[in-house]
Amino acid sequence: MTHGLPETMTCVEITVPGGPEVLKPATRPVPAPAAGEVLVRVAAAGINAPDVLQRKGAYPPPKGVSDIPGLEIAGTVVATGEGTGDWAVGDSLCALVAGGGYAEYCAVPAPQCLPIPGNLGMAEAAALPETFFTVWTNVFERGALKSGESFLVHGGAGGIGTTAIQMASRLGARVFTTAGTDEKCAACEGLGAERAINYRTEDFVAVVKEATGGKGVDVILDMIGGDYVARNIAALAPDGRLVHIAFRDGARVELDLMPVMLKRLTVTGSTLRIRPVERKGEIARALEEHVWPLLASGAIAPLIHAILPLDEAAEGHRIMEASEHTGKIVLVTGAI
Repeated sequence: MTHGLPETMTCVEITVPGGPEVLKPATRPVPAPAAGEVLVRVAAAGINAPDVLQRKGAYPPPKGVSDIPGLEIAGTVVATGEGTGDWAVGDSLCALVAGGGYAEYCAVPAPQCLPIPGNLGMAEAAALPETFFTVWTNVFERGALKSGESFLVHGGAGGIGTTAIQMASRLGARVFTTAGTDEKCAACEGLGAERAINYRTEDFVAVVKEATGGKGVDVILDMIGGDYVARNIAALAPDGRLVHIAFRDGARVELDLMPVMLKRLTVTGSTLRIRPVERKGEIARALEEHVWPLLASGAIAPLIHAILPLDEAAEGHRIMEASEHTGKIVLVTGAI
């Protein structure tokens, strides 16, 4: 093992596919950084919806990636492989990873690392990578949202939603969102949404149509799928863009293409985990240029719902699946 580091570490394993209770603390060897990788002593790791899917057996890690869940971390570099640029032992960072985050140590491709912006702590920094990478590439690259346009994000109270509301509003868009309680709607409006729509009591299509003078919104970020797809298309303005990143209510839908053609709509989507390191590095550099200054100044701040010890990962998953959270759920190790 790398000089001065322990041979083993505590991590959280998915013992068998199933409910939150299948997440168990375990002991694994400390990974060694390969060429182009840094080894990070993890202080904090974010919990994300794809972790839940992986736990259920529905989202396996890419080939060659650790089966330990966890897609984002913050911590300190303790070793480096060859060719890791300017990253050095002792540097603090946050990083997007393809797996392995729920652990005391994690090897990370150097291009996917970012400095911790401003005076954010480790728990806050760990809440950044997965959601900020996802929102940037889907809303601002694929969705091409521009200042002055209108934007609807579903699930406004979750990690993606709270991030998207802040990024879009601070970068000059009119922001609308949906959430499941009046309390969550109020929180979303406090983050910068012009109007948060309680999807249990209101029709988001009617609300955004009225708010935009009948035109509709320019970009929608959707993680619901199912019957939301047709409703999203109805809510879009001419030349609008619908971007899918998940499908809680199902991936297979019947679609009327006529409004897509008549309104010249773009329907797209992406996943992040399987994309190559080089592409993730490009997203990281775009974030560092366009969004990290907003985090450093406090114009955008990660919203944290709960901070739990690493060995309570199961409780974090339970909170997420019960939709009890507004913002991110973060696990912390003894290193924090």
